[in-house]
Amino acid sequence: MSEILDIKNLSISFKKKNGDVFQAVKNISFTLNSGEILGIVGESGSGKSVTALSILGLLSDSRALYSTESSIKFKGQEILNAPYNELREIRGGKIGFIFQEPMSSLNPLHKIGKQISETIMIHQGVSYKIAMQKTLKLLIMVGIKNARQRLNAFPHELSGGQRQRVMIAMAIANHPDILIADEPTTALDVTIQKQIIELLIKLKKQLNMSIIFISHDLQVIKKIADRVCVMKDGKIVETESVDAIFNRPQNNYTKTLIESHNLLNVNNKESNTNILKINNLKVWYPLKKNFWGKCVKYVKAVNDISLELKAGQTLGIVGESGSGKSTLGQSIVGLNKYSGNIFINNQDIREISSQQRDFVQIVFQDPYNSLNPRMNIEEIVREGLDIHHSELSMLEKHKEVIEVLNEVGLKETDLNKYPHEFSGGQRQRIAIARALILKPKLLILDEPTSALDVTIQAQVLKLLQKIQQERHLTYIFISHDMNAIRIMSDKIAVMKDGKIIELGTREEIFNKPQQEYTQNLIAAAL
Repeated sequence: MSEILDIKNLSISFKKKNGDVFQAVKNISFTLNSGEILGIVGESGSGKSVTALSILGLLSDSRALYSTESSIKFKGQEILNAPYNELREIRGGKIGFIFQEPMSSLNPLHKIGKQISETIMIHQGVSYKIAMQKTLKLLIMVGIKNARQRLNAFPHELSGGQRQRVMIAMAIANHPDILIADEPTTALDVTIQKQIIELLIKLKKQLNMSIIFISHDLQVIKKIADRVCVMKDGKIVETESVDAIFNRPQNNYTKTLIESHNLLNVNNKESNTNILKINNLKVWYPLKKNFWGKCVKYVKAVNDISLELKAGQTLGIVGESGSGKSTLGQSIVGLNKYSGNIFINNQDIREISSQQRDFVQIVFQDPYNSLNPRMNIEEIVREGLDIHHSELSMLEKHKEVIEVLNEVGLKETDLNKYPHEFSGGQRQRIAIARALILKPKLLILDEPTSALDVTIQAQVLKLLQKIQQERHLTYIFISHDMNAIRIMSDKIAVMKDGKIIELGTREEIFNKPQQEYTQNLIAAAL
């Protein structure tokens, strides 16, 4: 194999507003061979995206500083600090780029046909008509259904997977030699993720491209890469073939990343007591009304669900985006209007005042959005006590806040800090502490680890297992991550289109799934 990209001694620093300099990438070197898929893996802040952006000169000239030894050569030609005209020819022409979040990268005001055809006209110098013909072929190539009609669609009219396919079509429009894919599957469901990976492998062979695939998830890297660079704190700590990385890792950090996917299950003892019983639950949202104002069409987010949950167990609820799993969880804590019945400890939750519902709490997916940025950590965690236990003195509340923060691995010195001063994993610990302060019997965990790096995910899952054992809690664990579901759940409910299509023990679901949809979810996660 011949080298198509050669990066040597790359160091990148950024000027802060206060004049300080932060070094994001620290003297890294690697090569990309023709026809190769190179995986770059690392957690948030490791420098992997900064490295990718530097290849095309997409970092801010006023803030980014390169060391004098830094070198980026494409086909033997130095392109670091190359003139604008040279970089313009390379960007989108010889090197394509797929960004992490397509909704942020696509122009919401322009139809996708126009957006893709624009790069073709710029780099190939063809007419609009010919560019649109080429665009149609590209949409068909990347697997967009009804491609001709989709030419006139706006980004918001497409699903997440379709938008990512559009980004891929745009990136390969000019048959680039290299395709850089920066976290292209992070925001996607596991089955869509599998489709995008398979598509990229197919296009690599079809167009004879080399690919740099960036991800924080080693399991995704394992499915697509030939060779892997592991990054931590701006440095490459290990570079090897994908086989060597997974079977013979040398660096301790690499070993930690791999072990984070191999947490042990905890088997909770089944109680004879039902803590939760749901009968014929429906959550329908009006979608269309007729002339007289009567609703004639609904979004059936949750459609006639019945289930029971024993005390002390964990029920995993898994399904793709839009399956209704979060709506179900929110309904149990009374956040949605519904028909049917929800009983907790044999009490209908409609008959219990909101102040008396402290026995069921919820932890949301994104702690940054669920924590009030204007309140310090003591105020956030104490808020439940202020509402539900006003009889307690401030000193008593203060002691309970300290106890629960210690339980989730935080310190008393964190009390006066604000959410923005913490990492994602720490913020999720704060959200867990806020829920635990009321000593609930049932805790609903709605995608509690999906926004976290893999090692932080492992820490939070271990913490949740420990708390469950110590407090004898019952969990409803909602996720689209089959690995997290396997680790946490005693029983699993698989949801699709607002219904539970399969319900069984962890062993039954993973070893003998009955539904094709469940089989596909498991196959995509392996």
